[in-house]
Amino acid sequence: MVALGVTAAARDGADAAPVAAPVLSAAARSLYARVTRGEPVGDADADALRELVAWRLVIVDPDRPRSPIALDPQEAGRRRLDDELRAMADRAARMAAIPDLADELGVHFERAKWRSGSSSEFLAEPEQVDARIGEAISRAETELLTARPRGPRSPELIASTMAREAHALARGVTVRTLCHDSQRDDPATRAWVTTMTAKGSRFRTLAAPFQQCVVVDRRQAFIPDHIVNSSPSHAAWHVVDRALVAFIAEGFADAWRRADIWHGDPLPAAEGGTGLTRRQREILIDTAAGIDQRITARRLRIGLRTLSKELGDLRARWGVTTLAALSYQWALSAERQRMTHDRPEDEPGN
Repeated sequence: MVALGVTAAARDGADAAPVAAPVLSAAARSLYARVTRGEPVGDADADALRELVAWRLVIVDPDRPRSPIALDPQEAGRRRLDDELRAMADRAARMAAIPDLADELGVHFERAKWRSGSSSEFLAEPEQVDARIGEAISRAETELLTARPRGPRSPELIASTMAREAHALARGVTVRTLCHDSQRDDPATRAWVTTMTAKGSRFRTLAAPFQQCVVVDRRQAFIPDHIVNSSPSHAAWHVVDRALVAFIAEGFADAWRRADIWHGDPLPAAEGGTGLTRRQREILIDTAAGIDQRITARRLRIGLRTLSKELGDLRARWGVTTLAALSYQWALSAERQRMTHDRPEDEPGN
């Protein structure tokens, strides 16, 4: 019956947000005119009557459901306009929140998308990164390569690293660690290197930039994140694709060849300043041997301009102006003797 439907609509329309269309239908407009004339409504008017109730243009007396009472359309229009403005404000607020929501959820989507393959996994939390690296090292069989371009680490991290590497060495795993030159000035790091060198680990330092990584058995690697936007600095990728792991290991090997051997001692001082870098030593060796600079640059994978700058720095270091004088000073230097003494460890492949 129309009475039951209209009465429910009247109750709902008083408290709930409008549910009718923004513009009254022709049937509702016609019915409103009839109501103002006192004409009764029938069952066929049920839909139009619900529109009028929703717009608050009529009210229905439960005792006289077929005789609705017309209300002021000006007041009803103002109320309807207020309702629409509030609804618009709510929609605008929801629209404004969409970009932030998309950014928040986008991080999870990127993780899932890049984890969908079997070759990489994104690790966002430091505990997760540490646990996964620890698990990989505990299963290492032949080789552990670690590049640490960042500054000194906390004593807790050093202790944890020492324990892992000691167990790996005990199983016969070769352990090589590349550090930044600045770490030579940190007492805790020097103590770690001295202790682990005595156990069989090998260390080198490099002043030039290099990429951070951990490579285990050349089968899996851990690298910093360069994909997920706004990821924390400790985020990492666990890579198991053999081709990519081999590429990462070759990058480590290239940096390792250019680095200086380190047994835990502070950075040595030489004539005119600090110790030579591995690249400077290689340049001096080739220069003293009379090797063409283009061959030296190609072998060291640097440009001729970079090679010329290095030679200029070396000439200024010893206060000479010619390559012949530079070669002479190099031959007499303590640096040359120290490099010769350490050369066995520098054979190709190490």
